[in-house]
Amino acid sequence: MHVTVDERRGTVRFAVRVQPRASRSEMCGTHGGALKVRLQAPPVDGAANESLVELVAEMLGVPRRHVRIVAGATSRSKVVEVEGVDRARVERLGAIHEGRKV
Repeated sequence: MHVTVDERRGTVRFAVRVQPRASRSEMCGTHGGALKVRLQAPPVDGAANESLVELVAEMLGVPRRHVRIVAGATSRSKVVEVEGVDRARVERLGAIHEGRKV
């Protein structure tokens, strides 16, 4: 499976499937065209969303201010928008965490 990425004017959008209250925060592959992410934070008072923004920014090497949750703020299925990266970088991230060679 691969990550479905929409690229527009210097930004990319992609789906993320979140599992809150995990033993550690990590990207762990793909699920139905979305990046699969485990977050240590609970889904309370936006803690999981903040943790997701921080993890995505770190994994893609961009400042946190370049990462936004644009849909699904209260759901496990979210859409994330990131400025300053291209489609290939996000797709590689999904492939690496699936254990595939890129």
